[in-house]
Amino acid sequence: MAYKFKPNKAVAKRFKVTRTGKLKAHHGFTSHLMSSRSGNKRRHLGRAAVLFEGHAKNMRYMMGLSKLKPAKVAHDRALAEQAVEVVTPDAAAPATA
Repeated sequence: MAYKFKPNKAVAKRFKVTRTGKLKAHHGFTSHLMSSRSGNKRRHLGRAAVLFEGHAKNMRYMMGLSKLKPAKVAHDRALAEQAVEVVTPDAAAPATA
């Protein structure tokens, strides 16, 4: 009998998955001693950061979300934009001629 994969709940609690599959994480070093840091630094540490894709791939596997591939989504969107740009000049050419 095969082993049933169990996602790591500790990882799931620490990251939020975006619609495309990227992982958002909270910054570290934000619990105390914030008065010595500039307001700009404190503001940026309060916001979530997108996790580096090399680590995010491993975390998605641990969460059981290995089918999500944000690099593929970005590639598909770029191809779609290129297709729209190619079609637009062709449609305008007969109108001017």
